[in-house]
Amino acid sequence: MPYDPSAFPPFAVTVDLVVLTVRRHSLCALAVRRGESPFQGRWALPGGFVREDEDLAQAAARELAEETGLCVHDPAAPAQDHGAHLEQLATYGDPDRDPRMRVVSVAHLALAPDLPAPRAGGDASNARWAPVEELLEKSGYGRTDEPPAPLAFDHAQILADGVERARSKIEYSSLATAFCPPEFTVGELRRVYEAVWSVALDPRNFHRKVTGTPGFLVPTGGTTTRQGGRPAQLFRAGGATLLNPPMLRPEV
Repeated sequence: MPYDPSAFPPFAVTVDLVVLTVRRHSLCALAVRRGESPFQGRWALPGGFVREDEDLAQAAARELAEETGLCVHDPAAPAQDHGAHLEQLATYGDPDRDPRMRVVSVAHLALAPDLPAPRAGGDASNARWAPVEELLEKSGYGRTDEPPAPLAFDHAQILADGVERARSKIEYSSLATAFCPPEFTVGELRRVYEAVWSVALDPRNFHRKVTGTPGFLVPTGGTTTRQGGRPAQLFRAGGATLLNPPMLRPEV
């Protein structure tokens, strides 16, 4: 029998982005207020439909650039101020996740250093950085001047999965440096771990672990006083992608 596309139900493919950064010592995610139906007025993750001429990675990179102005960082290239780590997170395909039609979403996780205020684009009427703990509240999320409501679609689950991916992956990989500028201090890196894990870490033990892990950090030869106090040594990310021994998350 010849292949008949009309014999199969149509469905659309979207990309949703869990964009994480550390702002004011808190792990924050980019949230957008939907300006159109469905879920008009509700907060959601940024994202959109995959275009006919795009693959998934291109669609995710385009949405990231449109929402944040960030380009995807090539791991093989030198560190850059406006590059973001981007990786595929998971696929979500519950038949009822979108009331418009059958929509399968391929979620991506994006990490970048402290980012400026976002700009709304596409069908979003507003965009802001919000602490992940607030976005994941069971009662829903809302600013101080509005009642809380659940995130649109299944975005609360996608966000929770993205946060857990980041929390677990910085244990055994150098991913935490994606939250840092190209040159950073051990103290700045420690505050990333504290923000992502929501814990307080002993500064001396942390310094000993990260500087003693082969290939994790490389001294740049420079110092900085941007954190106040005495000059602190500057480092950049080393060539290691996997940490041995790993940076185990403290039990809370």
